Amino acid sequence: MISPRIPPALKHRGFFLLWLGQLISIAGTQMQIWALFWHIRTLTHQPIALGGIGLARILPVILFSLIAGAVADSYNRRRVLFVTQISAALVALTLGLLTQFGHITLWHIYALTALQAVAVAFDGPARQALIPNLVPARDLPNAFSMTSIAFQAGAVIGPALSGFVIVLAGQQGVYYINAASFLAVILALALIGEVPQMRSAESRGVSWPAILEGMRFIATRPIILSSMILDFVATFFASANTLMPIIARDILQVGVVGYGWLSAAQSVGAVVAALIISQVHALRRQGPLFLWAVLIFGAGTIWFGLARSFLLAWVLLAVIGAADAVSTIIRNTIRQLQTPDYLRGRMTSVNQIFFQGGPQLGEIEAGVVAQLFGAPFAIITGGVGCIVGLGWIVAKWPQLMSYDEHEPELAGAAALPSPPE
Repeated sequence: MISPRIPPALKHRGFFLLWLGQLISIAGTQMQIWALFWHIRTLTHQPIALGGIGLARILPVILFSLIAGAVADSYNRRRVLFVTQISAALVALTLGLLTQFGHITLWHIYALTALQAVAVAFDGPARQALIPNLVPARDLPNAFSMTSIAFQAGAVIGPALSGFVIVLAGQQGVYYINAASFLAVILALALIGEVPQMRSAESRGVSWPAILEGMRFIATRPIILSSMILDFVATFFASANTLMPIIARDILQVGVVGYGWLSAAQSVGAVVAALIISQVHALRRQGPLFLWAVLIFGAGTIWFGLARSFLLAWVLLAVIGAADAVSTIIRNTIRQLQTPDYLRGRMTSVNQIFFQGGPQLGEIEAGVVAQLFGAPFAIITGGVGCIVGLGWIVAKWPQLMSYDEHEPELAGAAALPSPPE
């Protein structure tokens, strides 16, 4: 019998503090995301309005991500995170105040969501590039597994509580709790202290040549590029989270509390998958495992679109979440291990456009299809599109099917010395 072990990444003080802060903050963020969907559904009955929130969240990412990557490589990543966390907290506080005093409109929600997305655009590259500075390379896969656990555990707690908070404290209560939750990451960053960070000897700062350097790096790495494109294709077709209020209320006939539990299902599956991976000493045959995870993700989406039972729908969402977690952990580990530290921010910024652009643009696509043909049809065809896209990418980049451990072409990728324990 194998006894559980303390994940090695958590033995590093800096990572542990950031991980704990993220766990609390993500719960608040996820609570707000799902509450926003419900809020929009109470303001309008048009499915296309739910898709609009995806547009508000992705446009700032597309516009600012490449700049954000150069910022993360040129400036202190920890200080960048201070700014992004404070900004996101102020946006959540504003949402709460507008809602409490009865001034909130659909356009307020879109505008404030877009402002928060600007903070997210700068937060993602700095945060993901900071993680390899907090743990040695040998513990990086475990660090991303634990990061996934923090994200998904927060995504279980947040949506599950959102319904209760709305009932007990009103819609504004969710926004206030989210604003307070950002203090956890701000405190963690203060306690971590200064973090060593590698910069290129010929740093170009925040400039177009610096941005192009990161893009050229990705273009010459087929494993990194193909995993990004697959991530985009899969989530573009199979993302329909904004349709969840329609599925909950109109298809499964449940109220706001049932909606909250349904919204948390994917994260429950993801937490279980990430916990299992955190106990695995080394993941082998990452390429095939990654592809199988995407296939299960697409197939689970199809069956979810067909479900008419709350229990069956919940189980299928949990399976979808588990598959997505496995995919996320593998692709994040591959990209970070194969990228020199001085390029990690820029690599992550390009990746951010793919991994956020896919689901956010996919929400718009799902909203349009649902408006025309109904929510179940939008979800089912999305799952089919995910599987078709998977087949196309495997045919174009067959090396994904045999990928295992580090690619020889990147054996010399620069890295910082192991951080202190």
